[in-house]
Amino acid sequence: MSSDPKKCRLLAVFATNVRRQRLALEMSQEELAEQAGVHRTYVGMIERREKNVTIYNIERLAKALRVKPAELLSDSR
Repeated sequence: MSSDPKKCRLLAVFATNVRRQRLALEMSQEELAEQAGVHRTYVGMIERREKNVTIYNIERLAKALRVKPAELLSDSR
């Protein structure tokens, strides 16, 4: 199994869902980062699938995006 985060399907789903929900709320990456309590560059790295996220940060991002954590991990295809 590759250790390249960009090759992980679930990470791609998560990244897409974070970006989609952030844009739906008309939030900037910086605003999301502030509300989730993470560094602003971290949000960009997540959306570009450069960073693997912990369960802890999934929960923090979901709360800031006003969704359940499972919604960020759900493939809506």
